[in-house]
Amino acid sequence: MTELAIQAHQLGKDFGHVKAVRSLDLEIPRSRIYGFLGPNGSGKTTAIRMLCGLLTPTTGDINVLGYSIPDEAEALRLKVGYMTQKFSLFEDLTVSENLQFMADIYTLDRKLKTQRIGLAGERYELAHLFKQRAGTLSGGQKQRLALAATTLHRPELLFLDEPTSAVDPENRRAFWESLFDLVDEGTTILVSTHYMDEAERCHALAILDKGCLVAEGSPAELEDRIDANIVIVESEQPRKVGKLLEQEDFIHSSAQIGNELRVMVAKEQPEPDKAICAIIQKAGLPLAACKIAKPGLEDVFVAATRERKTPERMARA
Repeated sequence: MTELAIQAHQLGKDFGHVKAVRSLDLEIPRSRIYGFLGPNGSGKTTAIRMLCGLLTPTTGDINVLGYSIPDEAEALRLKVGYMTQKFSLFEDLTVSENLQFMADIYTLDRKLKTQRIGLAGERYELAHLFKQRAGTLSGGQKQRLALAATTLHRPELLFLDEPTSAVDPENRRAFWESLFDLVDEGTTILVSTHYMDEAERCHALAILDKGCLVAEGSPAELEDRIDANIVIVESEQPRKVGKLLEQEDFIHSSAQIGNELRVMVAKEQPEPDKAICAIIQKAGLPLAACKIAKPGLEDVFVAATRERKTPERMARA
């Protein structure tokens, strides 16, 4: 039986009349990277803050690493790390001073503090920056410093809230390699992200929309279960073709990529490629090719979060 790091049942959070999170159920295994994917305002940050004991839920039950949250949140704090989207360390302190401060917060003794800071400097390529003020670091360097500070006490569970939002692709890739190193050492990671390439690297994902869980599973499972078909249309006039197709009830959306359109079609539409070809040819617009394609994670995201008459269509299977 898989050991779980996080369990949440019917988790909800209201801010007055605003329901930020609604009836959220989660089961997250240990030593995995689990992703929260969703548009702004979908409840990702609120859910993370409840799971790590920083927010009291309005409804529901939470168990994290065997602790009942929020009642045992204080006991949990030394077993988890929380990295926020915005750099939250002291910009007027040096890299070394920030790490020493965080080590004191985690109550590491002097010998262990020196050892862990030295190892963090090597692991996250910070040693040559120890005397530099944190406020002068680049985005990628600040990110590495934040991760180093968050992991000084060797937490069993890491909460990362959009940690790479202001970082270039090369640093994002290096950051994720660091995450997999941590997972290999037994750490469980819950990360929220807007980037599809990052979401694809998670072992499993929860897609949130308007506070609700609208899809869950591994990236491959989500792509297999998508409630739509994808058709690639090649045309010299993709804008006109896209606007034409979006007038049809069975077309969910279209996205232009160069001279191609990636068209999302209702699952129940028979022979969607032929139906689309017929519409374009009837309108007299140029058409070079029209073929069914394999869905990607971005397609899953669009299908799960689009306005729809039946919100349960992409519900958890």
